[in-house]
Amino acid sequence: MNYLNWDMQFMLGLAAAASVRVGNELGAGHPMVAKFSVVVVTTTSVVISVVFSAIVLILKVELSKLFTRDSEVIKAVSHLTPLLAISVFLNGIQPILSGVAIGSGWQGVVAYVNLATYYVIGLPIGCVLGFKTRLAVEGIWWGMVIGVLLQTITLLIMTARTNWEAEVAKAGERLKNSANVAALHPVDNI
Repeated sequence: MNYLNWDMQFMLGLAAAASVRVGNELGAGHPMVAKFSVVVVTTTSVVISVVFSAIVLILKVELSKLFTRDSEVIKAVSHLTPLLAISVFLNGIQPILSGVAIGSGWQGVVAYVNLATYYVIGLPIGCVLGFKTRLAVEGIWWGMVIGVLLQTITLLIMTARTNWEAEVAKAGERLKNSANVAALHPVDNI
């Protein structure tokens, strides 16, 4: 889990950068630059995720030895390493796509996607696999993987189908509405 958390921190930084970049480009009226930014950050996250996943798979025994010398724990960790590699890969892409969606102004949609795919689908699958089958920890983890996979696929489809020119128009409208509200309540903004 330490490796997954290290990877997640790195990817959350990229997600924040992607969100800001896409939001700025949409607000500036540059739909093609926003789209190009999405392609660059998504491609970068895929490459980084593949490298991190490969490192986890190649060094599965060595990485577990950093935390324990117990051979049974090392064996158990090595058995779960493929799930860790899948999680590292998916959790390297999903936050980036969430950042792009948030930068595009789709915060509400992202919240519903995350709730539906992870909590409504992935978590119950994990509970069933973990507690009603012999999979135990592996089953719970498979539920998490399924939830994140569905999040990633959904956000990837949303991003791929985006009309960036329309998103620029929506961003302009949000900016105009925001400016109108600020003009109505100048004291509140001090």
